[in-house]
Amino acid sequence: MIRADAFLLAIVVASALGVVTAQHQSRKLFTTLEREQSRAHELEVEWGQLQLEQSTWAAHARVERIAREQIGLVEPVRGRIVVIEGVR
Repeated sequence: MIRADAFLLAIVVASALGVVTAQHQSRKLFTTLEREQSRAHELEVEWGQLQLEQSTWAAHARVERIAREQIGLVEPVRGRIVVIEGVR
């Protein structure tokens, strides 16, 4: 009888330790999940900002202005334009 009680007590203690360990691991994983979700949100905000910046840098008016002012490109005269059609 005493052996059975000691055995059952050992099982209860082992189960309690298992529950505590599982809860601790669960809390650590939840904290990691929240941290990663926060990082994902930050990356989404940064992605939006980068898309906005890219559209600003690639605006046709800006590219044309830089081509004219800094590179010195000019629009060709109508008679100098040659259209080449691709062969299929």
